[in-house]
Amino acid sequence: MDPDNNKYSNSRQMRKYVLAVIVIFAGFLLLLSNSGFLPFPLEHVFFSWPMLLICIGIISLFGSESRMPGYILLIIGGFFLLPRIFLVTFNMTHVFWPLVLIAIGVLLLTKRSSRRPWRHMVSSEKPIEEGYIREDNIFSHSKHRIIHQTFHGGYVNCVFGGAEIDLTQASLAEGVNELEVNTIFGGVNMIVPSDWKVQLKITSVFGGFSDKRVNIKENLDPSRKLIIKGSTIFGGGELKSY
Repeated sequence: MDPDNNKYSNSRQMRKYVLAVIVIFAGFLLLLSNSGFLPFPLEHVFFSWPMLLICIGIISLFGSESRMPGYILLIIGGFFLLPRIFLVTFNMTHVFWPLVLIAIGVLLLTKRSSRRPWRHMVSSEKPIEEGYIREDNIFSHSKHRIIHQTFHGGYVNCVFGGAEIDLTQASLAEGVNELEVNTIFGGVNMIVPSDWKVQLKITSVFGGFSDKRVNIKENLDPSRKLIIKGSTIFGGGELKSY
């Protein structure tokens, strides 16, 4: 058995367990709330949008190639949840953005030095190693034209940034291929060949990922498929074909 596939399968299984535990816990809390046994201060904490971001962040840490979006969601959710727990009443906007910049700087320092996250725009027309794309854009924008003839997928993360990916000259590898797309205050625009079989599995919170393909042709090889999964938080994306 391929160790990479086995590791990915275990991660997805763990992600399913974590999601199940969160759903069960949420149901238990809702039952207590409807029965009048959950104090209002706790309702104010558990049933809030910061807690939703924390839950999404926890789930994002499992079954994903990149954990950066999950960590960022935990930081943002935890930051806005603290005043609800300790009843702090200071102006959050005065400290939020400085702390966001500090957190992003720490994340950049912990990344491998071989990557260059701070760049304005990069245009790539060369085949990507092993048929994968691995892209992290933080306060930056990238542009790629993929020409690899055995494209397997990979991941694209955009945090306060964006990416443009042109796959019109690429070909899918055999079987099911997965491309993970995560955007937080960012966006991703993708162009795929009109005969590709593409399925979207995007979770959106205050955002969205739109399928705007208008010229979809019959796939001559239905065994080749691209699944675009991930999440958009205060961000979005578009899928087009020509």
